[in-house]
Amino acid sequence: MIETLAIISLVVIAPLAIILHYVTKWKQSGTLSGADEKLLQDLWDISHRMESRLNTLETILDDEIPDWRRRT
Repeated sequence: MIETLAIISLVVIAPLAIILHYVTKWKQSGTLSGADEKLLQDLWDISHRMESRLNTLETILDDEIPDWRRRT
């Protein structure tokens, strides 16, 4: 009787538990962690500031040197 339960446990329950464990890990790895979300938000903010600075620089160059775009 005990041998039968041990065999059933090893053949059915253990593989099922292992599969469910890795499915859970796989689903968790599909999402961003809090640190990843913060890093992504910081990069997004930095890129917007850089874009704003670039637009300002282009405006200044357009005023100071009207044909600067044709020189490159």
